[in-house]
Amino acid sequence: MPDRHGPYRNFRFLLEIDGITQAGFSQATIPEVQTELVEYRNGDDSATNRKLAGRTAYGNLTLQTGVTDSMELFEWRKGVTDGQVDDARRNIAVVVLDEEGNAGPRYEFTNAWPRQYDAPDLNATENNVAIESIEIVHEGMERTA
Repeated sequence: MPDRHGPYRNFRFLLEIDGITQAGFSQATIPEVQTELVEYRNGDDSATNRKLAGRTAYGNLTLQTGVTDSMELFEWRKGVTDGQVDDARRNIAVVVLDEEGNAGPRYEFTNAWPRQYDAPDLNATENNVAIESIEIVHEGMERTA
């Protein structure tokens, strides 16, 4: 039985695209969320600036996986390069798993689409796994338990 009073480990996770589980990712870089700082000074207050919240910006999600025969990620990206960005938008989630494989925290991304696809670097003098990566932009991120 896992100890749920401690933190989750970072090596067990899965990706859901429109509710369908996609497994086999070796790395997922969850993006940062930042809110602009807007400094404002009232006209009659020369000593103090107020700090107000501006626009919120979301970083991009990056996924890495070993190259297989599957063309799903590449085809998703190809839809964007073919000018079908609206058709390529998906709701996706990165789900952290506990030690027994049960779903834990979820990072949900809305209106996500692949901005960049990187094919693997190949080197005949090494025997590493060929890794492809995809960078995904989105319009919002939520964390749920």
